[in-house]
Amino acid sequence: MDGEKKQRRARRSFTDEFKAEVVKRVLTGHRTAGQVARELDLTETAVRACVQQHKADQGKGPPGALTSAEREELARASSPP
Repeated sequence: MDGEKKQRRARRSFTDEFKAEVVKRVLTGHRTAGQVARELDLTETAVRACVQQHKADQGKGPPGALTSAEREELARASSPP
């Protein structure tokens, strides 16, 4: 891979149900984020983001982390009418 650039994967969006399944596999399936990422053809970063957002939604995220509801409200407030 010397000199080769890795081609970026197109940005994808996932349903809430799919994200919940990802989180379930990591938190209760005794698998690492990397293992789940390979199983579902995701990036490890995407899997970790799902888990972190789930924790924030449960009130167990880092201080200042926004919940999904707060993120949606912020998006609505900042979008043009």
